[in-house]
Amino acid sequence: MTYLAGLGLGLSLIVAIGAQNVFVLRQGLRREHVGLVVLICAISDAVLIAAGVAGVGAAIEAVPWLVTAARWAGAAFLLGYAVLAARRALRPEGERLEADDATVAPASPAPGGRTATATATRASSLRAVALTCLALTWLNPHVYLDTVVLLGTVATTHDARWLFAAGAITGSVLWFTALGYGARLLSGVLARPGAWRVLDGAIAAVMAGLAVSLVLGA
Repeated sequence: MTYLAGLGLGLSLIVAIGAQNVFVLRQGLRREHVGLVVLICAISDAVLIAAGVAGVGAAIEAVPWLVTAARWAGAAFLLGYAVLAARRALRPEGERLEADDATVAPASPAPGGRTATATATRASSLRAVALTCLALTWLNPHVYLDTVVLLGTVATTHDARWLFAAGAITGSVLWFTALGYGARLLSGVLARPGAWRVLDGAIAAVMAGLAVSLVLGA
């Protein structure tokens, strides 16, 4: 029962629209570095949950300026991401899919028959996706308030608190895996550039709204 309680609370805290979930959904729809994104989100949640159960949540409550700093940094990042999404939505051609981005000027062949330019582009994209995912996760003050403080506090009410933590971590893994890899089921709906413009417009609105909510709550 303790494990299931952790699983239920973990899912209830994470299954809600937010910057991290929107990003995972978008990467899943694009089928771009989905495994990496899911892995980063799952490992980050596991670390945060373990920290909360270990008692870090109490330390965060004792130093409130840490959450305030994360709130302002997160708001700035979300606003920047919203601007980028809005620019994509305003493009007449809509979202440039990975196949279109692969059309680059020929360059000297790299090992395996790939061009050096294409390889560099993919490496840059991988790095950008990883950094964006990390920022959306660790610059979100709600992560510390919900995952570390709240979940950590509830865990202390259970005798087997680490079993509770294991349930919460399982919930995170299941959710991010389902969101990232299940998103491709909607790829047919988003086959047209116009659909991507609507999606990016919605993403811009969500990110901007979250940024404003963080600022108002500071």
